[in-house]
Amino acid sequence: MKNEAMLAALSAALCLPLTSAGQRAQPTAAPERAQVIGAARAVMRQARYCTLVTIGDEGQPQARVMDPFLPDEDLTIWLATNVATRKVAQIRKDARVTLCYFDPASKDYVAVLGRAELVRDQAEKAKRWKEEWASFYKDKNRGDDYLLIRVKPWRVEIVSYAHGLAADPMSWRPVVLDLR
Repeated sequence: MKNEAMLAALSAALCLPLTSAGQRAQPTAAPERAQVIGAARAVMRQARYCTLVTIGDEGQPQARVMDPFLPDEDLTIWLATNVATRKVAQIRKDARVTLCYFDPASKDYVAVLGRAELVRDQAEKAKRWKEEWASFYKDKNRGDDYLLIRVKPWRVEIVSYAHGLAADPMSWRPVVLDLR
């Protein structure tokens, strides 16, 4: 009896959720890195669009919807933009960015914290193009007005019930993977 009371107090202190029987659930093992990356890539693919957040001139976060490429195996994310946009100037000043993907069908989301790099390399620009973007750029050959943004993530946060990656039921803290 004494051990049961101690276990109940410990599980309450750990803020473990209650099961359907009213008992405290047992803590689950931390997910494997490959599971988190695989789930993140799947949610990002399903979401299609993301929100890119940069730091504005006044220090206020600035958000805009983007049409990214599918993430690389290591979760590097490529986006494209016009060289004259505010986001380019903001990234030059402060390369810290956040990307947020949300899939409304599943209610899953991924947030990526990383460092952005502006890429003008012609070979990369030739590889990374979506025909539906042609009307946004005056130079249809991906010339001077077409610029790539490469985001190297250092942290991923995810909630994906479909992949068994739920937020903490008490704090709502997502599953976090440090990629450094």
